[in-house]
Amino acid sequence: MSRVKMYTTQVCPYCVRAKALLRQRGVERIEEVRVDLNPQERDAMVALTGRRTVPQIFIGDTHVGGCDELIALDQRGGLQALLQAG
Repeated sequence: MSRVKMYTTQVCPYCVRAKALLRQRGVERIEEVRVDLNPQERDAMVALTGRRTVPQIFIGDTHVGGCDELIALDQRGGLQALLQAG
């Protein structure tokens, strides 16, 4: 299964929803990077994605985007394939 990395904050409901969906699809480990605890991590996230909002989700080397993009990917049937690619 592909590595999953997610930039998050503690009180983000979209982060909670994204993590729940990923776990429903069999992801056991999510590498969380808490941007609320480390401003340098937020700067790194913005540099990588061009976005300031969380979550920002990476599956393998692919930037999926936020929660809405993750849900849309799942609805199109592409999430499982991306998770299995690794």
